[in-house]
Amino acid sequence: MSTTAPSLAAPLTALLPAVAGDALGQARAWADLASDERRRRASAAAVAHDGRALAALADAYLTLRGSAGATVSAHTRRAYRTGILALVAAWREENLLHPGQEAAAIWLRALETGGASPSTARVRLAGGRLLYRALRWTRATAADPFTDTRAAPDRTAPWDKRSPYTPEEIAQLLGAASVRDQVLVLLGAHAGLRVAEACAVRWEAVDLATGRLVVEAGKGGKRRVVPLSGSLRAALLALGPGKGEERVAPITADVVRERIERLARKAGLRYRGYHALRHAAGTRAAREGLGLEGIATFLGHSNVQTSRIYQHWADESVRQTVSAW
Repeated sequence: MSTTAPSLAAPLTALLPAVAGDALGQARAWADLASDERRRRASAAAVAHDGRALAALADAYLTLRGSAGATVSAHTRRAYRTGILALVAAWREENLLHPGQEAAAIWLRALETGGASPSTARVRLAGGRLLYRALRWTRATAADPFTDTRAAPDRTAPWDKRSPYTPEEIAQLLGAASVRDQVLVLLGAHAGLRVAEACAVRWEAVDLATGRLVVEAGKGGKRRVVPLSGSLRAALLALGPGKGEERVAPITADVVRERIERLARKAGLRYRGYHALRHAAGTRAAREGLGLEGIATFLGHSNVQTSRIYQHWADESVRQTVSAW
């Protein structure tokens, strides 16, 4: 019987298929490896520039050692994965275990000069840093190429990015929508949910009698209770759970975005992403007098300062002043 060590593909063929979609299972599979075997596999993946295996390793490390633990959102995991795959592809000529002294800075500056937005560059940088934390965890390398690498500052003010849909635009979206799509729009525009939160809402978490919705696992794994607007409550009543449906929106975040984009085109509007619906909810709350603490509680912000952007969007005094000139 052969005692040959698993091949380079072992992190994928032996670990990932058995725990597909299970972040904790994948992390445990890596953690259960003997230390020397974990180092061997990580080293082999780095030598072969196997982006998939390295991204899986980094995801396992994120689950085990990251500050958010297993509650890291699927969106964040995808962002890290995309950054790692981009780095590995760009460094085909680099020794990943011993990259050149300026390799990280050159890669980041190439992203910036190549048209990547400041936010994209920062996400790619975060992916690179995570990868090397994971590689050091396995003892495959001691390299830390991103230690002193900093992304260029983003000079665009937060309120100049992804402005919210206006109340008139939301009315147009609702007018063009089916009942199911009305619920999707209102979960963002009235309940202030992120797209992942909207997809995760279970019917058992919706209390139509008291007009409340429980977000069981918001960003960072936080739980919060959101009041239902009259419009959202009526749409939920009209929709009702389908046979055997546990979730209000039993679809993926990508499908939700596609449906809202089609709806925007149907309504003759520019699609701004699902998150602009959440921005609309925060802006309306600020415009109607809800303070920073209230907005932060409503939207599930961990830092009340994040809520200031909605006060800016709600403040129409400058526009009104200038328009009267």
